[in-house]
Amino acid sequence: MAPLNQYYPQSVSHPGLTLQDILEEREMGSKELAVRTGKPEKTISDVLNGKSSITPEMAILFEQVLKVPGQFWLNRQKTYDEYLARLDYQKTIEEGLEWAKSFPYPQMAKFNWVETTSKKEEKVVNLFEFFGVSSSKGYYDFYHNQKLLVNFRISLKNNENSGAIAAWLRRGEIQANEIEVKEFDKSGLKEAIPTLKRIMAENPADFFDRLQEVCANVGVKVVHTPCLPKAPIHGSTRWISDTPLVQMSGRYRRNDIFWFTFFHEIGHILLHGKKYISIENIDYDGENQEYENEANTFSANVLLTEKEEREILSNHDLDSDDVVHYAEKFGIHPAIIIGRLQHKGLVPFGLGNHFFEPISL
Repeated sequence: MAPLNQYYPQSVSHPGLTLQDILEEREMGSKELAVRTGKPEKTISDVLNGKSSITPEMAILFEQVLKVPGQFWLNRQKTYDEYLARLDYQKTIEEGLEWAKSFPYPQMAKFNWVETTSKKEEKVVNLFEFFGVSSSKGYYDFYHNQKLLVNFRISLKNNENSGAIAAWLRRGEIQANEIEVKEFDKSGLKEAIPTLKRIMAENPADFFDRLQEVCANVGVKVVHTPCLPKAPIHGSTRWISDTPLVQMSGRYRRNDIFWFTFFHEIGHILLHGKKYISIENIDYDGENQEYENEANTFSANVLLTEKEEREILSNHDLDSDDVVHYAEKFGIHPAIIIGRLQHKGLVPFGLGNHFFEPISL
């Protein structure tokens, strides 16, 4: 973050005042300087009165006449111009004070997404830097008004928790930019699904690292971004340029929910391409329920086909040993079976809960 005093600078005088001091020392008037430099007297007068800037041409002329380096005048003018610009930017920061309240700043700071501060103005500046915008208007144009449809094809305008959602999505984008992956290979992604299922079934301690590596080899970026208050997102899929990004929150920290969400996002990549952005568990402008249903079906079939489910349900006296047996037979984790049956109301909630395993990301 740039120091706040960079945006609230100390007063800087116009270079015309310096020029006036030098002329007084030389006992030279503005008319004489005008004659010696060949410039109109009004031009010199406007500079002295702070109404006009010292141009590069004038700086060279002043150097010749006053023996003060042209670079000195150019630097003075540059410093003054920057001072005016930052003074004007104070208005932009002040206009962003109310806007900044729409974000869960303390939690973002806790996750080290932004710097911790209690100063309202610093929060505004930090949020500008986080979102890569120079004003709250730039933020609204991008996330609400869809001024750049190539990169962000949805609008959060009508979502009351838009700030938290946008922050979560932006953090995923920042994380994705730190990852290098191979060129996207759609066929390779399809072929990698059995490998991903084995990782799911084995559930090793480093499962997420292994998942990322497999996906990176077929050109898919996978990141974990913890949930923010008022943004209870399970996961999201979108494309950054030609690379698909799967952003997972790990919400509920339960392995069956994590893997259903993950394969749901993979389904969006394989079925719906670049033009669709998914944000699971959130209502937003641009959501396509048909696409969401298709991704749900894809994930369900990857984890446990209808034929496999029917075989399990044919056992009317299903017990824990049976669940383990079917999980090994179908190459999945027992939690997937119990999670499916509980979700469909085919077994009571609580039955088989010992199969659920917490995930650590």
